[in-house]
Amino acid sequence: MNKHLLIIGLFILLPFWGGAQDFVDALRYSSVKLEGTARSGGMGNAFGALGGDFTGVGINPAGLGLFLSSEVVLSPTFGINKVNSSYLGYSMQETDYKLGMSNFSYVAAIPSKKNNTSGLVGINVGMGYNRLRDFNSFSIAEGHNAGSSFMDYIAENANHNDWSEFYEDLASQADLLQYDTQLKEYWHDIQDAGYGHSQRKSFNRSGTLDEYTLGLGLNFNHRLYLGASLGIIDLYYKEKTTLTEWDKNNNIPFLNDYEFNTSLKTYGTGYNFKLGIIFKPVNEVRLGASLATPTFYSLHDAFETSMGSSITYENKETKTFSVTSPFMEYDYDLVTPFKATLSGAVVLAKKGLISADLEFLDYSIAKLRNGGDGENFIDQNKDISDIFKPVTNFRLGGEYRVTEPLSLRAGYELYPSAFNQTAFGADQPNAGLNYAVYTAGLGYRVNGFFFDIAYRHAQSDEYNLLYPAPLTNDYPEPLMAQFTNSFNKILITFGFRF
Repeated sequence: MNKHLLIIGLFILLPFWGGAQDFVDALRYSSVKLEGTARSGGMGNAFGALGGDFTGVGINPAGLGLFLSSEVVLSPTFGINKVNSSYLGYSMQETDYKLGMSNFSYVAAIPSKKNNTSGLVGINVGMGYNRLRDFNSFSIAEGHNAGSSFMDYIAENANHNDWSEFYEDLASQADLLQYDTQLKEYWHDIQDAGYGHSQRKSFNRSGTLDEYTLGLGLNFNHRLYLGASLGIIDLYYKEKTTLTEWDKNNNIPFLNDYEFNTSLKTYGTGYNFKLGIIFKPVNEVRLGASLATPTFYSLHDAFETSMGSSITYENKETKTFSVTSPFMEYDYDLVTPFKATLSGAVVLAKKGLISADLEFLDYSIAKLRNGGDGENFIDQNKDISDIFKPVTNFRLGGEYRVTEPLSLRAGYELYPSAFNQTAFGADQPNAGLNYAVYTAGLGYRVNGFFFDIAYRHAQSDEYNLLYPAPLTNDYPEPLMAQFTNSFNKILITFGFRF
């Protein structure tokens, strides 16, 4: 198997390069899974041509022009994330629960002239935030009778004088890495026993992407709507992993078990601008288009690793070791791809509507910039352009008014895989694994109060390694674990119009 395939298999699960900045960061912070209000969330977030909802401002700011009254909105959420894993014939399931807030917004509707129906008839201003992505999840993969080890990667690096204080140095201090003075090479106990041991890895992630928006919408003749917005992104991501390998079958001469821990925190801010237009050729049809600049991030990474081991020596004495790496901090910039969105909506006899968005972006043009140590990221940006591809995201939503105050909603979102089918001359296992979202909801409106609730179910599959593969054929190749992610979220919106 081509080693590059194995490296790419790590794409989301491992900060295994000392917190190094690479295509993992570019994808993680460029990929948006919008939440926002319950009305928008219940309709698949297909709001590029509809307007009148603050979540839609994050897609097309011209939607601000369609507000006919001022409003205040608050949207709490409750999420249940399940992750099923399959590795070496062994399956596990983990569940994580999370309360959050996906939206808070205020829109001020300012008519230009009372009872005016021509020219500029409204100037609306909006401010608030929408959640762009929720990183919270917990997962475990476990397998037995393994045919490779993370220590293979460590030993190979040591034999090629690629010595890191985050990996090889810890393994040496924990007495996991041995040196053969006759062969003049490093080796490890698991390799010497012929493998057959047990492995487990846990992933604990948290954090969010939130966009704080200040927008302006103009209403011309109730036919043409123009909008512009400034978005400020607050990014926080935290990941802790624990890899454990142990001698379940009592085959390894000295090693009882060891664990390797990583801790990564990334935080920072970014900004972008959006321009949009919505046109109603007739009252029943709305057409929209918008353009979002790249988000320009300034980010800070904090990273450390630790290792612990238990070893029983020939004299039957058991010793335990616990060592920790230095604490590394690093600043850098990230430029995400720009986005273009085309939208359309049809209103059906004032009883319902159907809306759709097509969103275009090219993940291959994301760029890392301005490393804190002068790094220019030439190789990393070349990897980004080789691994990723352009995609077209699709959102579809519908609403049916059962009675004057009560409406039912449903929607669908499709986010194609960002991975090329091939990269570095090898097929990529995560190519073609799309992210789909199915939504449903209802809304109730009476006088100036409205209440919306939405259910969102998303599912995706990933193939990933639990640890890096050695880059030579001197060691066996590790196998990938399969992860099936199921995300279920309830969004509730309380709103007041005045």
